[in-house]
Amino acid sequence: MVAMKHVRHPAPTEITLIDVMGALNDPIRVGLVRVLADGREHGWGELRAPVAKSTLSHHLRVLRDAGVTRTRQEGTRCFVELRRDDLDTRFPGLLDAVLDAAHRDDVGAHVGLADDSPAA
Repeated sequence: MVAMKHVRHPAPTEITLIDVMGALNDPIRVGLVRVLADGREHGWGELRAPVAKSTLSHHLRVLRDAGVTRTRQEGTRCFVELRRDDLDTRFPGLLDAVLDAAHRDDVGAHVGLADDSPAA
């Protein structure tokens, strides 16, 4: 049996606007949120970003610590999903506004899924 590492996620009431906005002040993290906005849980290995794996891990930890994402470990694999319901409850409309602005300004477009084909 593989030991599971417990990761702490802030409770919905512990998620603060300052922490969320701080986590979203980087284009890689905004790109990760754009990818995760599809509502599905993704394995870390599915995520594609122009950074080293250790840097990607750092970005995912920042998002998790701020309450933006939830991480689940299964054996040696880690999965991540957006905490949309919690964010929408705490800060109605914030996530949609961030995603709309990111799409409009093309912030984080260089982050995707490993199976995404390059834009033509």
